[in-house]
Amino acid sequence: RILLISTMMSRSLRALSTLRNSMIDCSKVHVRPDRHGGLGAFAACNIASGEVVEKGVARVLTNVDGNENPYVFTWSDEVPNEHWAVGSGCATFYNTCGHEEANTIVERDFDKNTFQIFATRDIQEGDELRHVYKSKEWRNCFASLNIIM
Repeated sequence: RILLISTMMSRSLRALSTLRNSMIDCSKVHVRPDRHGGLGAFAACNIASGEVVEKGVARVLTNVDGNENPYVFTWSDEVPNEHWAVGSGCATFYNTCGHEEANTIVERDFDKNTFQIFATRDIQEGDELRHVYKSKEWRNCFASLNIIM
């Protein structure tokens, strides 16, 4: 019995170590239908302000017009932007909002093609995770969002 418990603890510690070293971690997030009829990212647990909500990698795309395609990330600080990427994990399911409603912020590392999403305030389990899209103001595909918000 002690051997079984020891084996289980050892496996759990190895799994935690692997997760800590992974470049992708969206374990605090789940995706489900949102109130607008689409999909959204939601907190799977309580998340403290300043805590990493999710981390991941980005695949830079070619032959994509992100001005028309809302499912790709702006992958530079240039305006107009010519670099687009797809993010791993649940990142593509975070909906946008106004600055006052945002509870997360995305930090991009364009050199390493990675990103981290941080909580900007305490988030309760079940809350929808939202941030202000970096390119919401000028991308054609988001024009209707700017009218609503």
